[in-house]
Amino acid sequence: MFVLELTYTAPIEAVDAVLEAHVAWLDEQYEQGVFLASGRKNPRDGGVIIAVAETRARIEEIAATDPFVGAGVCAYRITEFAATKTAPELTRHRETPA
Repeated sequence: MFVLELTYTAPIEAVDAVLEAHVAWLDEQYEQGVFLASGRKNPRDGGVIIAVAETRARIEEIAATDPFVGAGVCAYRITEFAATKTAPELTRHRETPA
C-alpha cells in the first residue's frame, strides 16, 4: 500500500486551473481500483492519496500522469508501507510482514 503526499509548488490559482483535469484523473484511478481514498490537506497546501499497486514503480508511473504534475503545480512524496491491520472493508489489502 502507498501514501502519496502532494505538495503544491505553485499559487492556488494555478492549481485550481488544473483541478477539473486532476479530479477526472482521480476518478480514472478509482475506477481501476488503484486509489482507495484521497483528499485535500488542511491547510490547503496539497493533498493525500491512499493507493494500492503491484509495485512502487507502478505507483510512480501513475503519479507522473497526474495533470497537476504535467502543469508543474505539485510535487509528490510516495511512501510505501505494509498494511498489516485494516478496517474490515480493506481486508483484501492486508499484508503479511516479510
